Amino acid sequence: MESPIIPKVIREKTKYCFECGICTASCPMVELLSTHYNPRSLLQKALNEPEKTLDDDKLWLCAWCYKCYKRCPQGLKPPEIFQLLKNRAMKLGLFNGFKRATSIMKEKVPFPLICWYACFHPERAEIGDKKITEVLKKLAKQPKLAKGIEEDSNHKDKVAIIGSGPAGLTAASILAEIGYPVTIFEALPEAGGMLRKSMPKYRLPRKVLESEIQRLRDLGVKLRTGTKVSKDISFDEIKQDGYKAIFVAVGAHKSRKLGIEGEELERVVDALDFLWKVNTQQQVNLGKKVGIIGGGNVAIDAARTALLQGAKEVIILYRRSREEMLANPWEVAEAEKEGVKIKFLVTPVRISEKEGRVQGLKCVRMKLGVLDETGRKKPMPIEGSEFSLKLDTVIVAIGETTETTFLPENLEVDKGGWVQVNPFTMETNIAGVFAGGDMVTGPATVIEAILAGKKAAYSINQYLTRIRKKEENHCGD
Repeated sequence: MESPIIPKVIREKTKYCFECGICTASCPMVELLSTHYNPRSLLQKALNEPEKTLDDDKLWLCAWCYKCYKRCPQGLKPPEIFQLLKNRAMKLGLFNGFKRATSIMKEKVPFPLICWYACFHPERAEIGDKKITEVLKKLAKQPKLAKGIEEDSNHKDKVAIIGSGPAGLTAASILAEIGYPVTIFEALPEAGGMLRKSMPKYRLPRKVLESEIQRLRDLGVKLRTGTKVSKDISFDEIKQDGYKAIFVAVGAHKSRKLGIEGEELERVVDALDFLWKVNTQQQVNLGKKVGIIGGGNVAIDAARTALLQGAKEVIILYRRSREEMLANPWEVAEAEKEGVKIKFLVTPVRISEKEGRVQGLKCVRMKLGVLDETGRKKPMPIEGSEFSLKLDTVIVAIGETTETTFLPENLEVDKGGWVQVNPFTMETNIAGVFAGGDMVTGPATVIEAILAGKKAAYSINQYLTRIRKKEENHCGD
């Protein structure tokens, strides 16, 4: 008989959980919130203590990154299980767990509103939108200092942060709260990094982003926007200006190329540039039929945005199967619900033209072979399977890389172009230079970037404290 508290569908989904703990071990929220969140124990509690689970703050602290699902030997999807439980809680009028969760986020994360909208997806709630909105509005108040850090407004050691994405903003906020003079150098005309450049407004309202950045200004952080390091100021000049520590968090803004004929044609568009133009209200003419090449979250965002921009048909072309897609499963489902079509096991080989602009795309069908270095089956072309699609625009979203040419030559970068750091302190091989976010991990989630910024801020504080004590001891001698 179905429980009035936990529906049968949830019991069916959770009965395959072997409590191995892999979901907890792979969860960035566990590391960010330490003792406050544990998906494995929450799944167990859902079965053993359903009444308490529906009023538990942990139920609201899943960031939908699907790290757990991608590593779960049983293929469970905890984010979707937790969403079913949240919907059940709202139907019963249980909102205390949500309120406590927002209090935890306010204490532990410098930009809780950005997290709620960009990561926790309150729009997924089936009911209770009004109550959730009312609670989120109360998060506008500046969060308290993190425990264990004493406020000291007398710090004179300046800190430079290069990049104003979630990692840079987080580090700047924490360091400013501690009392350090902080300056952010941002190449774009406005702060926000990828949050502003590529995140659609339906996922992160601009008034939310603006309010969070204003809170940063209120803390005394200086924002030097429109300042590209290497063009407007050099890395060495920043050090010479008296900055005792530098945190580099420029993200991964360089899109990878397809490497096929026709890539330079008119209306072959880079996905990040496309999203940036839409976000800055620049005119975008896509035509009626749009092809998106790629299978990550950027590809999904580009596809959904293309529909909102008036495209009549949007097709995602992905060279692997649905199971190998890097995009979050629920976002893929949302895109399909909105009308986005997806062709799996397909890769482009040539973009055809007419009078210098896109006319269509020649593709080949693929089959999956042995596992590659990513742990996914390697796609291989099927001989004689070529076919063509008529398209007005091709949007390329096959991955991003980072820019490292502005960094010191002796700073360690791996063969993939990612900056190497101590994973616990975020410090590079150069003393006083720290790095984090996508330029270290490759394209990842907002939560992972926030976690990197938090680690870096604490490490920079410890580093500067050690330097300061050495100088004081030296003066005492």
